[in-house]
Amino acid sequence: MNTAKRGFTLVEIAIVLVIIGLLLGGVLKGQELINSAKAKSLVNDFRTMSTAIYAYQDRFRFLPGDDPSAAQHVNGTQATAPAGDARGNGRIGGAWNSTSAQDESRLVWQHLRLANLLTGPTSETDAAYTPRNADNGIIGISSTAPILPSGSSGPEARAMTGAYFLCSSGITARLARQVDSTMDDGFSQSGTVRAMLDSNGVPAASGRAVALDAASEDGNERYTICVGF
Repeated sequence: MNTAKRGFTLVEIAIVLVIIGLLLGGVLKGQELINSAKAKSLVNDFRTMSTAIYAYQDRFRFLPGDDPSAAQHVNGTQATAPAGDARGNGRIGGAWNSTSAQDESRLVWQHLRLANLLTGPTSETDAAYTPRNADNGIIGISSTAPILPSGSSGPEARAMTGAYFLCSSGITARLARQVDSTMDDGFSQSGTVRAMLDSNGVPAASGRAVALDAASEDGNERYTICVGF
């Protein structure tokens, strides 16, 4: 006795394909929502931290980290480095990604937290002391522009300007472009928001501005973006 073998009908196959399409669409939409949330978080980091810095300056007449009376103002540690950058000179000395406990750029976070302008540990030796962004990259600050002009002509050849620069590392090209479009001109080699390439995933103290476009989003590289204030 022969047993008839029944396959899928065209209608059944069509239904399965529709379901697969809906699932893929949901995954892609979900990923887009995650990326959008990360970009908003990165932008919020820059805006929140710059507001805290201005609030500290308004209250104590000095920038955090550079405050020569930090011990009296917030019971904080007074910076003793960099040696050639005097305290109270209106500049936050040191590399944006400094790990030196006495650098002005390192002590910024302690001063802001002790002043209750930001949350987080106030002990420089705490593993969670360095602020982190939504992609788990580090956040830092310096009055020396970390991102150098690209070397080409036009706006790309102009140096970044500002009293200080907030930087955030470990960011994908897509997110870097979103942040630039939200806060500046959308071009990562010019303006107040610029990007430089992380070296093997490690944020550099400084580097040349790089051009990011749609094709850059297909790569696996990570970038540091800095904003001038």
